[in-house]
Amino acid sequence: MSVDGSGRDPAANVAAYLRELMPYVPGKPTSAIEREYGLSRVVKLASNENPLGPSPRAVEAMRTVIADLHRYPDGDAADLRAALAAHHAVTPDRILLGNGSNEILTLIGRVLLRPGDEAVMSEGAFIVYLLATQASGARRVAVPAVEFGHDLEAMASAIGPATRVVFLANPNNPTGTIFRRSSWERFLSRVPEDVVVVCDNAYAEYVLDPEYPDAFEDLARHPQLVVLRTFSKIHGLAGLRVGYGVGPGWLVDLVDRVRDPFNVNLLAQVGALAALGDDAHIEASREANRQGLRFLERVCRALGLGFVPGHGNFLLVDVGDAAEAYESLLRAGVIVRPVAGYGFPRHLRVTVGTPEENTTFAQALAALLGRSGASIASLAQPALAVGTGE
Repeated sequence: MSVDGSGRDPAANVAAYLRELMPYVPGKPTSAIEREYGLSRVVKLASNENPLGPSPRAVEAMRTVIADLHRYPDGDAADLRAALAAHHAVTPDRILLGNGSNEILTLIGRVLLRPGDEAVMSEGAFIVYLLATQASGARRVAVPAVEFGHDLEAMASAIGPATRVVFLANPNNPTGTIFRRSSWERFLSRVPEDVVVVCDNAYAEYVLDPEYPDAFEDLARHPQLVVLRTFSKIHGLAGLRVGYGVGPGWLVDLVDRVRDPFNVNLLAQVGALAALGDDAHIEASREANRQGLRFLERVCRALGLGFVPGHGNFLLVDVGDAAEAYESLLRAGVIVRPVAGYGFPRHLRVTVGTPEENTTFAQALAALLGRSGASIASLAQPALAVGTGE
């Protein structure tokens, strides 16, 4: 509690749901770990970043506008909106744009939710759904997860008169699980027409499962469906913060009214527009991820560790005492993501890195478990045969 000179708490008149809000805690940067542990090299596998880096087309496009950074960007991001609309066969007035998809989630909560309203979501889902709900004074209806994934039948049953929005993640972060087409269609058929369904597909481009539902195909099926994507993951533009989505025109209009002006900056607009058409980089990133994910799975099996089969660019690994393992890996110069706050105190989320980074993690994990590096030497991931994206 903070008090002023009179001994009173200045925040006492602020709504309790805001005072109780726990801020999102991002992964630690490599520079902080280097300073804290006296390390010269740190491998970061904590934030689900693309190890191949940004789209080369995006880098080149951004170079061409560096001299214009004294100018404000297009406040409507008209060129990017038009390109995304064409890409997904919708009209530009249905495109949501944000400073990362996190901002879009927050804005949707701001528009749709008020004190007394409810938002349905799964336990163990992306924490920003809870933050967007609580920041609006609404109540979270958390549905227990099944096998680390969404129970869509139970989530549909949890929708009540006060429900304004349902938040879904497919694949889910931090577990990497997906729901498939048949479950998705049954769920949509049970959702009332006045309830907004937000389907967060941040990792969709990585999924190889043939039964994975492309939610963009269902926009006509449910008029209040919102489908979110991001340029932070497979496109490799996490530092630019560009999220987007397709939703009903009325919601896009309201979100545009409450968002900050120029919320997608000039470099972000130009870089995202160029990355959207860089199919070679997307394919290279997908293949690098496929190889890396299989490697991490082989390492877990060799070390006798359980894991959740993932469909994104990360793996959720059961290490037993995750807090201790996390600190030990930090001391070894490897940053991963503890997820006790999501209800998984035994697990660490490990991002797929480059072959070298993946091997460094595997060796550090083996040492932590008292196993020699030789125990995983035969599992070494080969150099990528798909290029580096540079």
